[in-house]
Amino acid sequence: MSDRLDGEKSEKVAWSAPRWLRGPRPASVPRLVGTAGVVVGLLNVVSGIFPRFRHSRVHAVAEVLPGAVSPLAASASLVVGIMLLLLAHGLKRRKRRAWGAAVVLLPVGIAAQLVYRHSVFGAVLSLVLLGFLIRHRREFAALPDPRSRWKAVANLVVLGGVSFALGMVIVSSHPHKIVGSPSFGERAEHVLWGLFGFEGPIAYTNGVDYTVGYSLGALGLLTVATTAYLALRPEHPASRLTDEDEQRLRELLDRHGSRDSLGYFALRRDKGAVFSPSGKAAVCYRVISGVMLASGDPIGDVEAWPGAIERFMEEARAHSWTPAVTGCSETGGQVWTRETGMDALELGDEAIVDVADFTLSGRAMRNVRQMVKRIERNGYTTRVRRVRDLEPEELARVQKAADAWRDTDTERGFSMALGRIDAELDGDAVIATAHQAPVEGEEPGPFGDLKAMQHFVPWGGDGISLELMRRDRSADPGMNELLIVAALQAAPELRIAQVSLNFAVFRSSLERGEKLGAGPVLRVWRGMLIFLSRWYQIESLYKFNDKFRPRWEPRFVVFRNSRDIPRIGLATLQAEGYLELPRVLRRRKAAEPRPCGHLEETVLAAGAMEKVA
Repeated sequence: MSDRLDGEKSEKVAWSAPRWLRGPRPASVPRLVGTAGVVVGLLNVVSGIFPRFRHSRVHAVAEVLPGAVSPLAASASLVVGIMLLLLAHGLKRRKRRAWGAAVVLLPVGIAAQLVYRHSVFGAVLSLVLLGFLIRHRREFAALPDPRSRWKAVANLVVLGGVSFALGMVIVSSHPHKIVGSPSFGERAEHVLWGLFGFEGPIAYTNGVDYTVGYSLGALGLLTVATTAYLALRPEHPASRLTDEDEQRLRELLDRHGSRDSLGYFALRRDKGAVFSPSGKAAVCYRVISGVMLASGDPIGDVEAWPGAIERFMEEARAHSWTPAVTGCSETGGQVWTRETGMDALELGDEAIVDVADFTLSGRAMRNVRQMVKRIERNGYTTRVRRVRDLEPEELARVQKAADAWRDTDTERGFSMALGRIDAELDGDAVIATAHQAPVEGEEPGPFGDLKAMQHFVPWGGDGISLELMRRDRSADPGMNELLIVAALQAAPELRIAQVSLNFAVFRSSLERGEKLGAGPVLRVWRGMLIFLSRWYQIESLYKFNDKFRPRWEPRFVVFRNSRDIPRIGLATLQAEGYLELPRVLRRRKAAEPRPCGHLEETVLAAGAMEKVA
């Protein structure tokens, strides 16, 4: 009993101790260490570039060392500084390998600063950081990120540019010991030769040429070594859906697929999956730029969602990824925020049409009705079938046409795209095609009478979700309206009760902002969305969906804290295909997944919205 009371007293004493005695919170240690790593790295870079101070207290000690030590120390200090700057981001993300590399580099940096720059302050600061790293080593346990080869190219371009810029500073940092007055071109030539380990056209006095040569050679060696390491290390690809995971997901979709219209998109091959301990629920995700991005609601039994969400968060913590969810429903958002403590923000609305309530009659549908009638009078017909009912030759023609009619270099889509048209894997999907009767005297196109197509994936047993819209640019405007109407009219025969169309980003803001009495903040926000619609078709996509009088279901984005929103936004744009890496930095083509776009660019033509993949 007394032992327990003594323990309680000690806990109270520890709890009541001043904050500065308890030290930083464990969660804040990586961020503090990363920031300190930047400071120490900059000190090492400065120490490696600029000459030593003759009045330093340790100068007398350095003078008794061999003459080659100072140039080597200068280059070592420079390399250690650059490496610490590169490792700072990994330290902030609690990466174990970044911690190990920093622990190895800091002693080298301490010795280099003492020998060359004779900087006691820099050496002490590095020593303090080293001790802090060792003391809090348990906070750095995050596993490495999935690897990709393009990082080697990025390293060569970025670090090569930094090395050249630093080399120009090094060459010019000894103005009184340069022989003559070399031009800018000669200095640049000297840097380039020095990075490759050769002597350049500039000469120095008092042995400075050795210091400059060693420093330039170290920069070049660092660039080559890190690039070779990134290029030759074993590649750990990003998460991909295995055959076993796909089979388990299909079983969950068979039982619970009608709950979420985005559920079938979990079968994309470029997504990974984590399952609840019971196996009754799963969260599908993709890792992009350090963001672990889940899409839609968890798959499976709602009661098992917390277990799958917990596994998702454990995986994010293990790799120090930023967890986020895009496109979840209101129910999904409530479960995510309750189980994780994260926050949610309304992202937009999904347009869903109930087949039983759809009709072309009435004043509200006049524009769509007139457009469809006009196109039909021009000789167009439609066919709506399950993918498994298409002949192999016709299916191959539709697939080739969809690829040929794509208007961008890359496929688009992530949260609402499947990325394939496959009769074997997705036989229950629906294909709507538009055909034009041949005109006398005109040669048929490369795909015969086929002029447009739409692809819908299953949504439970009685629903479909729009996945892809493509058309021949020579076809009449209004192909998308024609095919959507055809799919809705054919739905009862296919035993389909509801059709999910598109996702309209910030729809409610656009709708409320144009109403009488809208406040100034809402009007400004609506104006910004309309301005952005020039590139992302935010307003026009909403108006296109609204033609079919759907019911709007809100969708949300879930995030950990507000400062993560820009990063999550960039990762989402990358995932959906709206933000592309430069061509030189993309992964090799064989490794790229092939998603198809659901949130596609749209173009207004003669009052019709045409989606562009």
